[in-house]
Amino acid sequence: MSFLRPSALNNFFITSATVLKWMPCQSWGFLRWPGLDGLLRLLVLVLLWSTFSELRFIPSSSMYPTLRVGDRIIIEKASYYLKVPAINDIVTFRAPKQLGITGEDVFIKRVVAKAGDFVQVHHGSLYVNGIAQTEDFLVERPAYTSNLTYVPEGHVYVLGDNRNNSYDSHVWGPLPIKNVIGRFVTRCYRPSNK
Repeated sequence: MSFLRPSALNNFFITSATVLKWMPCQSWGFLRWPGLDGLLRLLVLVLLWSTFSELRFIPSSSMYPTLRVGDRIIIEKASYYLKVPAINDIVTFRAPKQLGITGEDVFIKRVVAKAGDFVQVHHGSLYVNGIAQTEDFLVERPAYTSNLTYVPEGHVYVLGDNRNNSYDSHVWGPLPIKNVIGRFVTRCYRPSNK
């Protein structure tokens, strides 16, 4: 007699209930405190993040149009333990001691020349070792002229992308590599223009 057999719908609910109790979301255990093991993992993650990267805020327009005022960026600090900054790397660094700035001020600029290069800005172009550089990222051509400068060992030459509004190596000279903090990785936030 068919009216005594359980229906297919009844069988579905009975088998579903046994399957669902094995799912982690059916118990509230997943909300409990992670314990010592989870806490140690979180601590290691925080230490690695703070050691090898940091978030920075762009306060000036010296790197415009690449970076704008108010941008939040991620800087990684690990790669320069193994290698020196390369041409076109955007780096953060402690400013060299000059009038009006302290050693705690952090700047961000683009590396345009490395140790052993001769650098000069004239006729609206950057010349490295006598060769005019093609720089598509500039907001406008430099309106200033700089003297021919030799970049000594252990130094790099850094300039902002907004050359006419940047306090950089054309003012203070080559930057010691020991002042470099890290390399720009990506922009993580850009405020909306109002």
